[in-house]
Formats: sequence, C-alpha cells, structure tokens
Amino acid sequence: MLNMLKTTLLFFATALCEIVGCFLPWLWLKKGASVLLLVPAGVALALFVWLLTLHPAASGRVYAAYGGVYVCTALLWLRVVDGVKLSLYDWAGAAVALCGMLIIVAGWGRA
Repeated sequence: MLNMLKTTLLFFATALCEIVGCFLPWLWLKKGASVLLLVPAGVALALFVWLLTLHPAASGRVYAAYGGVYVCTALLWLRVVDGVKLSLYDWAGAAVALCGMLIIVAGWGRA
C-alpha cells in the first residue's frame, strides 16, 4: 500500500512538471509573456523525464499508468490555474483514469 501511495505521488509530481513545462511556452506563444519562460520550461520538462525513470516497471507500463494520473492533474490544473469549473463528467473521467492507473500499478511485478 505504501508503494502504491509513493508511486501515485511521484506520478502527480511528474504530471505537474510536464504541465508546467508545456504551460510556460504556451504563455509565451499565446499570451505574449517573456521568452525567458522557456528556461524554467526546459528545466521542468527535463525533471519530468527524469521522474519517469524512477519507476521500476517497464517504460510502456509506466507511461500507461502515468496517463491516468496526468488526466487527473490536468483537470485539477484546469480548475485551479484556469479557473474553469469542472463538470460531473470531468470528475467521473478523472476517477476512471485514476482507477486505471491503480490497476496497472497493482500488477507491476506480476506479469
């Protein structure tokens, strides 16, 4: 159970790095923010890649499980950063995606 919690938290940190790494260039390109935002964006994306390597499973399984957490994190970003109210469908989809991640991670080492 502790391993599942650690993996889930690591995935959320990974997703946050990916979203920040993509959001900062978006601010530059779409909102006229400073080009200097590309520096922390590059750091965030490098950290994203490194965090994905910390999991013991095969890369394809890590990416598949990570996708479920990414969906949840992106929706939370939509709510907190973009200020968009989430619908029942958003919450249901996030729950299904997170359950998919938990199922995949529970099977690590059993295949």
